[in-house]
Amino acid sequence: MRRQVKRLRSTRSRVLKLDTKYSVFLVTSFSVEKMRSLRTARLALGLLCASALLIGVTATIAPRTFYEDFPFLAHWVDLLPPYNEHLVTDVGGLYLGFAVIFGWAAWALERPLVRAVCIGWLLTATLHLVFHAGHLEGFSTADAIAELASLALLVGAPVVALWAAGAPGAGPSNGRQP
Repeated sequence: MRRQVKRLRSTRSRVLKLDTKYSVFLVTSFSVEKMRSLRTARLALGLLCASALLIGVTATIAPRTFYEDFPFLAHWVDLLPPYNEHLVTDVGGLYLGFAVIFGWAAWALERPLVRAVCIGWLLTATLHLVFHAGHLEGFSTADAIAELASLALLVGAPVVALWAAGAPGAGPSNGRQP
């Protein structure tokens, strides 16, 4: 009981009395944690959300257009044939799922949620970058540089969000909370 009281003190809580006859209460709460930079965390998560939405919506709704024209000013995806509608729409759904979680994390700014989505995305984005770095044949030098830079940005943004969501004054070894 003491642990629960301590936890409630470290959260903002709202108690709603649902039924006066049986005294049923619903306690809703969310963490209020100090972070290095709320604005930086929200900006990085917002960038990731927007990127995932752009890719996800296009790949899901118009998979052939995504394959033939993405990123719309250059044509990078079609340089890695063959076209597979099922694969493209599945990837679009994956990106839309990440967009939802990035949006949720940017809105809630709860450290465990930010960490989970950023670490999951970091793995995905790093593997994506490594694949593309090894498959640049057919790309012009400018397109190869632009593609790798844009993919590197999607690796850097979750690192920034993880840093910004950390506790002020916490070092790299102070990642766990009681």
